[in-house]
Amino acid sequence: MDQALEVFVAVVDKGNFTRAAEELLMTQPAVSQYIQALERSVGTKLLERTNKYVRLTKAGEIVYHHAKDILGLYTRMNALVDDLMHRASGHLSIGSSYTFGEYMLPHLIAYMRERYPLIRPSITIGNTKEVAEMILRHEADIGIVEGDYQDEKLHIEAFAEDEMVVMVPRDGRYDHLQEVPLSQLADETWIVREAGSGTREATERMFSRYHVHPKHIVEFGSTQLIKESVEAGLGVTLLSRWAVRKEIRLGTLHMLVPDGKPVARQFSWITQKTPYHTKAVEIFLELLRQQRGFPKEV
Repeated sequence: MDQALEVFVAVVDKGNFTRAAEELLMTQPAVSQYIQALERSVGTKLLERTNKYVRLTKAGEIVYHHAKDILGLYTRMNALVDDLMHRASGHLSIGSSYTFGEYMLPHLIAYMRERYPLIRPSITIGNTKEVAEMILRHEADIGIVEGDYQDEKLHIEAFAEDEMVVMVPRDGRYDHLQEVPLSQLADETWIVREAGSGTREATERMFSRYHVHPKHIVEFGSTQLIKESVEAGLGVTLLSRWAVRKEIRLGTLHMLVPDGKPVARQFSWITQKTPYHTKAVEIFLELLRQQRGFPKEV
């Protein structure tokens, strides 16, 4: 691999030559020499440099985008070759949407680490759209998303069903109910996730299914913030049962099934379209297929 590409990406990611040199355990003049050599190789200037900042030129943006792909593929190639000679080990980069990532993935990772201690997982949490973009940019080995996500550039496979329920505050109005016509909640303030979230998609699909148009909608970017807000009496929401297991058990929130029919959606894993995966990825995918290590649902 051309080390100049690695140095170039480090300079861009760190924002200056000094921090890049520290990251790469190089001297700053050595970093400058690599950048100059790369610029000579491509025949144009890639960075605008001053004492205060480093910025990509138009050509630099093209090189940076492809350099990230090249470095990701190189790392993947080494891992695949290494797998031929060793037991499952190495880095496993996972991107996950919030519900699965915050409430199910920790249990799965603990189960995997107990059995495969040489695998080193790292996790990035984002909404469904953000996770898919991570896979497309080779920034994660595998992504886990919610709902009916589609992208012809990626391999997508559903592995588990998620049940969504309406959560309301314990204020006496609905405590005696287990089911409720969704139309009865139309005048409530609905607290929803941001656009691009699988939970937001499920909520909007539910509104459309029952022809309900809430008058008041508040948008938050955190499931935990939504739960705290419902508990405080701010409004009602639709969340995965996985996300409210503790609140249901403790009785701090009340669960309702809309019109007697829980809203169902799928959890899916996504990867690049390739027949080759590291052993770490294959093991993780098998755990997802078997749903091994998942917490027990309430």
